[in-house]
Amino acid sequence: MKTSPTLMEALAERGGRPGPGRWGWLAAGVWLFYLNQPFEEIVHRDGTTRVLGLVTLALFALAYLGFFGWIRWVGLASRLMPTWQRLLYLGGMLVLCLLLLPSAGQQALTCLVYISAVAMMALDLRIAVGLVALLLGGVELAMRLVPGWSDDGSFGFAIFLGALAVFGMRRAIQRSIELSAARKDMAELAVQEERNRFARDLHDILGHSLTVITVKAELAGKLIAANPDRAAAEVADVESLARAALADVRAAVAGYRELSLAGELVSARAALQAAEIKADLPTTVDEVPEENRELFAWVVREGVTNVVRHSGAKRCTIRITAAQIEVLDDGKGPTPGGGTSGHGLIGLRERADQVGAGLQVGEAPSGGFRLAVKVGQ
Repeated sequence: MKTSPTLMEALAERGGRPGPGRWGWLAAGVWLFYLNQPFEEIVHRDGTTRVLGLVTLALFALAYLGFFGWIRWVGLASRLMPTWQRLLYLGGMLVLCLLLLPSAGQQALTCLVYISAVAMMALDLRIAVGLVALLLGGVELAMRLVPGWSDDGSFGFAIFLGALAVFGMRRAIQRSIELSAARKDMAELAVQEERNRFARDLHDILGHSLTVITVKAELAGKLIAANPDRAAAEVADVESLARAALADVRAAVAGYRELSLAGELVSARAALQAAEIKADLPTTVDEVPEENRELFAWVVREGVTNVVRHSGAKRCTIRITAAQIEVLDDGKGPTPGGGTSGHGLIGLRERADQVGAGLQVGEAPSGGFRLAVKVGQ
């Protein structure tokens, strides 16, 4: 069963150290001010009783401060300081508290507040609560049974209040750790999402460019003997496309790449002609609002790439309105069960979702494949 970390484990986890800071003992030592109550009681004693009382009180204060030095030295990870060692340390502090009774009397019970606070810091929550309950019960019982002790409830209340204060600190730090962990997870997810986005962009960029390069290279190979001039022109186009693809990759890496709808239509016409597919494309994009053009450009790129690669079509048609774009072909149509699973289509769907557009993938009315995006759907 998973348990909450102790206060010191939480501090170590949040700060990246095995224990509190170098001056943590000083912050803890401020609370030793309340030992002035047993101190005043001891100094009114005579002889050996006063000396032993002062020595015992000093040892208790050193034990309290020494606890913070110990946890800085060895840490409070369970493998470095087992629970029995922590309980043994607290038992030593309790023995010193009991040894103060002959010289400090009832005021020696003030030391139990420090013991309960240390217990809430160092122990598992269930064990700490049980120990604090025992201390509280022992104090209330002693106040009623020991002759001459006044039962005003102040010591029990102080033990409860001290333990409650440390418990509050414990919970607050635990929540802080959980919040930090959640932020770290969100940052890692954001990095992963950015990696996926970048991978999709590279897929879309290189997938289209390499498809066209392959088609043109094949065409050039066929034309070398029959039409050397045409073959040379195709090879020159291959070189130009390769340079353009390289520039696109560099721009994508730099984070400044934007697609042009008009430019993608020109590239699409060239790719379709190289693949010997008749292109029926619009000659102007003036009616398309500026905010829709980049998304439509991605549709043209992905749609034409799929037509050239997979369709086996003889004709490709692109229809564009202000709010919708369609890419249709007369090829073999969508693959049953796998028409929307490609990386390019997944990336295109995500881009459409980002602007509130709807993506439609399926069979064209006259057969073949249809890819459409409608804005404002």
